[in-house]
Amino acid sequence: MGKFAVRTTATGIKFNLKAGNGEIIATSEIYTTEAACKKGIASVKRNAPIAPVENQTLEGYKVEKHPKFEVYKDKAGEFRFRLKATNGQIIAVGEGYKALAGCLNGIESIKKNAPDAPIVKE
Repeated sequence: MGKFAVRTTATGIKFNLKAGNGEIIATSEIYTTEAACKKGIASVKRNAPIAPVENQTLEGYKVEKHPKFEVYKDKAGEFRFRLKATNGQIIAVGEGYKALAGCLNGIESIKKNAPDAPIVKE
């Protein structure tokens, strides 16, 4: 089972959603307070399971309503995703993947792990 690992950084507080094997599958922005970070986690738990995937790497892709996962290519040519909440704010981002299939697997892992993942401090 996955977990939300909350940790303090030099500039604030952030979370990583980790899969059962310990791999980081999503990362948050930096929050100023632990309460705000926990609200971000609640938003991921609420939105990830229902969010459709908008694959922006396809020509003429279908624009989805928020919440949604946006799949795109970064400057290095790797596939990435970001999860946007109902208000359009980015609430989690993924790492770069060489293949689209890996990126889509990362999204499926979030959909599976996020809803029941406990919150732990690291």
